[in-house]
Amino acid sequence: GDPQVPVLYEVERTRTGKSFSVRSVKAIQHGKPIFICQASFQLSQESPVQHQFTMPAVPPPEELLTQEELIQKFLQNPNLAERYRKHLNKIQAEDVPIDIKPVNPPDIFCSELQEPKQLFWVRARGYIGETDMKVHCCVAAYISDYAFLGTALLPHRQYRIKFMVSLDHSMWFHAPFRADHWMLYECESPWAGGCRGLVQGRLWCRDGVLAVTCAQEGVIRVEQTPNQSKL
Repeated sequence: GDPQVPVLYEVERTRTGKSFSVRSVKAIQHGKPIFICQASFQLSQESPVQHQFTMPAVPPPEELLTQEELIQKFLQNPNLAERYRKHLNKIQAEDVPIDIKPVNPPDIFCSELQEPKQLFWVRARGYIGETDMKVHCCVAAYISDYAFLGTALLPHRQYRIKFMVSLDHSMWFHAPFRADHWMLYECESPWAGGCRGLVQGRLWCRDGVLAVTCAQEGVIRVEQTPNQSKL
C-alpha cells in the first residue's frame, strides 16, 4: 500500500444470518485491490461444549527484560560484527507501539539452530481502557503480526534473509481480553518449504484463558550461502 494515498474500502454483505454474519472487505488504491479481508461475526451463545489447551508455564513479565534492554545488552559487546550492530540499531530505532518481553530470546552469538517456537509477553503501549472490545481486537491484530513469521526462521539462522512478507493472516477471537494488559504470545512453525513458511500462534491472558488463535503463511527468500560467524 501507499501511505500517501487514501484507501477506498468496499464492503460486501456476504451473509446475514440469525447467529452468524459475514462481511467481505476490499481495500483499493490506484484502482487495484491491495488487501482483502473476510470477517465473521457471531451473537454471543452459551454451550456446554468447552475446552482449551493449557497455557505454557513461563516466568511472569516482571521478571524478564524488554526487547530494548536485550538489544542494548547485545550492543555493549565489543566483538559484535558491524552489520549485526547496524541491524540491531535499526530495530531499536523503530517506533513500535508494543511492549515486548521475550521469554526465551535467541542468543545472536550462538550458531546452533533452534526449534521453531518462541514465547513473548506482549501488550500495547499506553492505556486503552474498558472500551469497545472491537478496539482491543484491532490492537491484538496489529500485535499478532509482529515477529510472527520470524518463528519459521529459527531453525535456519545460518541464512541471510533477502525477502520476507506475509501472504495471509487469520485470527479467531475466543474470549474477552485487554490488549493493553500483558498477554503471552505463543508462536510455533509446523512447516516451511518452497520459499514459504507457516506459523501458528496463541494469545493467552495472564489468568490462563486462551483469548486468540492466529495463523499466517508468508514468503521467505534467503541467500543460498549460509552466514559466517556473528563475532
